[in-house]
Amino acid sequence: MKFFLDTANVDEIREACSMGMVDGVTTNPSLIAKEGRDFETVIREICEIVEGPDIIPVSAEVIRLDLEGMLSEARHLAEIHRNVVVKIPMTVDGIKATRILSREGIDTNVTLVFSPLQALMAAKAGATYVSPFIGRLDDISQEGMTLVEQIVQIFHNYAFHTQVIVASVRNPLHVLESALMGADIATIPFSVLGKFASHPLTDKGIQSFLNDWNKFQKC
Repeated sequence: MKFFLDTANVDEIREACSMGMVDGVTTNPSLIAKEGRDFETVIREICEIVEGPDIIPVSAEVIRLDLEGMLSEARHLAEIHRNVVVKIPMTVDGIKATRILSREGIDTNVTLVFSPLQALMAAKAGATYVSPFIGRLDDISQEGMTLVEQIVQIFHNYAFHTQVIVASVRNPLHVLESALMGADIATIPFSVLGKFASHPLTDKGIQSFLNDWNKFQKC
């Protein structure tokens, strides 16, 4: 399973890269606004941080909602860096834009997916990625992980190459369940990623080893 980092904070990205835990990065207008920096500058810097021999996808979202506006923005974003994946909203015009961009060789991430049929439409339009938002479904008392399971099954049934990015991740259990279901990617907030390495028995074991070593040193 690939881990994408869901952030526009370059310090978080550098730290996660130092652990080898960044297979990609996703941003959105809210995350960019939180940083209070120029949009294109942030995207370019993120792409430079993760730059390597392989392409590391960095999702940058269009703001316009009309077809021509989305296409214009998408083509401009794709020119910023080879790593840029254009994030397109799940709308009728978004699907049209995805189809056109796919034919132009521009990678796309169809975002704000909340139903399996939305994901199926995006895949049929040629989307490189689809992003089901599971946490937001949980917030309204729907099973977000059921959506992931359904999308993974549909894509498997028909051998779609579109990859599933599990988004709106709120806790490590979301990532665990996604991995067990066979989702391709989870895009994870830095705060959640940091919890993966923690376990009370690990902490207890380390402390026990240190206590025994200290006793031995006093002998």
